[in-house]
Amino acid sequence: MAIEPDTKDWTWVLRRPCAECSFDAAQHPPEGIAAEHRAGFPRWRNVLGRPEVRDRPDESTWSALEYSAHVRDVYVLFAERTELMLAQEDPLFDDWDQDRTAREKNYGAENPDRVATQLVVAGEAYAALLDSVEDWERVGRRSNGSRFTIATLAQYGLHDVVHHLSDVHG
Repeated sequence: MAIEPDTKDWTWVLRRPCAECSFDAAQHPPEGIAAEHRAGFPRWRNVLGRPEVRDRPDESTWSALEYSAHVRDVYVLFAERTELMLAQEDPLFDDWDQDRTAREKNYGAENPDRVATQLVVAGEAYAALLDSVEDWERVGRRSNGSRFTIATLAQYGLHDVVHHLSDVHG
């Protein structure tokens, strides 16, 4: 059975806590988010070192390896979007189909050690970019009309990472 595509609009996590992972964006000021990402890197390495990293808990749920590869790509995407917001006035973000990306990159067949390294490298690049932000109120938007400031995009991205770390019991 194929993984059901996630079509939910998760931007609500910026307004209220996530019932699934307990993340509350209001408790994460943007200036501290880079450090929070860095604190999670060892946990992702531990997840990727598990012998069962390729095993799906059921037919409709990604494996820990697939979630980790997704988080790696989330870091890259959020760095790109943040760079756009720093360089342009109110940029429109390209659409990203995370499920298509997972299929095209064949997340489940990737090398866990390589994903661990790539996740930390991409995460550190994003964290360093966040460390350099001076104007957290610069804006950007998705094609569906969702508007973000750099601050809310950082909170939204941290939720994604924290949520998936919870998904894999990291």
